Amino acid sequence: MVATIGGQLLRFALYVGLYVLLFDNSSVVLFGLGWNFFYLGFLLFLPINTPIALQLLLGFCMGFAVDIAHDTGGLHAAAAVLLAYLRPWVLRLLTPRDGYDAQDTVNVHQMGWQWFLVYLSLLVTVHHLAFFFLELGSLQHPLVTLGRVGVSILYTSVVMLIVQLLFFPVRRGRG
Repeated sequence: MVATIGGQLLRFALYVGLYVLLFDNSSVVLFGLGWNFFYLGFLLFLPINTPIALQLLLGFCMGFAVDIAHDTGGLHAAAAVLLAYLRPWVLRLLTPRDGYDAQDTVNVHQMGWQWFLVYLSLLVTVHHLAFFFLELGSLQHPLVTLGRVGVSILYTSVVMLIVQLLFFPVRRGRG
């Protein structure tokens, strides 16, 4: 239990640190439209059986940490809490026929490409829509905002997929 909590705290620090130091830099903006919200990987890749109250708390803490680092006034916290709130609903929507095993994780190798891409695209889209429309503060420029959302969804999703392929274990045969 203590090792699990310590591991999650290390993951939290790693995602926030990398996002603040590497990914939230104007030099990594894609085509002047797309931002990479790398820190979402922490929330997206939490264990499937994580209690919703803990997910909401972690979503707030993650977003708040990024908000403090970039003085964004709660935008990241609000969008991250929304993602954390909707994550159990999306997991329920995508539950395999036999259900999830206790040891199942959000892993492209374990759950399959189709499951992973639907999961990723639903949650990243909701997060980005909330973030960019909250940032704008109105619906005055919807096409520009939707362009930013679309490019950012692709950018973030490709980076999350690369993280999965590089750092998450390949599925082992079930015994």
